Amino acid sequence: MSFGLPSIVPKPTVPEQFDIKNGTNYDLPNPMVSGLSATRQSVGYVHPLEASERNYQKNQERMNMILLRNTQGLHAPLRIAMELKAAEKIGRLPFLPSSNIMKNVLLGHDQDIGFEDIFNTPEFREQMGQPHAVIENHLGIL
Repeated sequence: MSFGLPSIVPKPTVPEQFDIKNGTNYDLPNPMVSGLSATRQSVGYVHPLEASERNYQKNQERMNMILLRNTQGLHAPLRIAMELKAAEKIGRLPFLPSSNIMKNVLLGHDQDIGFEDIFNTPEFREQMGQPHAVIENHLGIL
């Protein structure tokens, strides 16, 4: 009995075909103006598994919520979603880095060690913005 609930197996959100538009520059942004990361995002996926790997955490969380709803009822995923929403509303000043420890604990990611924990952590970056300039930019004054 499925009760009309979605499948536990996540479905990929990748289009079956990639269309290349005709034009002189193939409608790609100029990398000298917008940077290389903007060009990389507009090209599309290099490998078919890339989309699946990008959405892995989201698909995993969705599967866990569906499994939780099937086993414990509707109240359990609603309660966890409410707690996650409350954890996202905790704000800091824009120039202070946030560790999102409350969200990580709720999702169970506090015990995992991944690449994002080892490489490019905010406390080891060599960049620091001026607090006043960052807040003015965040508020739209600059």
